[in-house]
Amino acid sequence: MMIKKLTIKNWPKAERPREKLLLKGAGNLSDAELLAIFLRVGVQGKTAIDLARDLLLKYGSLQKLLSIDAKQFCEIKGLGPAKYCQLQAILEMNRRYLFEDLNHQKILNDSIQTKQYLVSELCLYEREVFGCVFLDTKHQVIAFKELFHGSIDRLNIYPREIIREALKHNASAVIFAHNHPSGNLTPSELDVGLTKRLRDLFFQLDIKVLDHVIVGKNQAISLTEKGLI
Repeated sequence: MMIKKLTIKNWPKAERPREKLLLKGAGNLSDAELLAIFLRVGVQGKTAIDLARDLLLKYGSLQKLLSIDAKQFCEIKGLGPAKYCQLQAILEMNRRYLFEDLNHQKILNDSIQTKQYLVSELCLYEREVFGCVFLDTKHQVIAFKELFHGSIDRLNIYPREIIREALKHNASAVIFAHNHPSGNLTPSELDVGLTKRLRDLFFQLDIKVLDHVIVGKNQAISLTEKGLI
């Protein structure tokens, strides 16, 4: 007697990731289910869901899996260069979607969206990165630029370079951002002191410092919201 192989297609419709997404929305899927939709197929002896769960268990989280380099990614059985390219395209489309959406918003009216965008830009770095959002007179986005890269716990900031970029973009306002690779979002005395120093320098140029956002693993805090600027 032939035993029918159990695959995701044999599951009840309400339990299949794609059908579940269509029925309930992407927000109701687990990390493994979302990853399974991306993987599409599993490997011998494993469904896409099984493979997704194994990958999440191995790397600890969806974020850590998505941040591994091309060599590591392509060494995983069932993945490869094509999947890596698809993944990078998805991540880049997400960043561009958030930026385009942000570009049509008044920053002060939507700090949540601003933080989401900056998280998408900076959260995957394993070292500290400092960037700046440049805004026009209506506080709409002109550009975002990464300005300085450091080690996991040290970053040298040069105000002259930030001012140069602000003048280059003819910015009327700026939002600073940097990440804490440790995931600890608590602003240090240096963070607060630097922000106030930059605020005073930019004030002399008639450029307003709207905020300084600190990015962790999957979240961010605003120094303005915390009353630290």
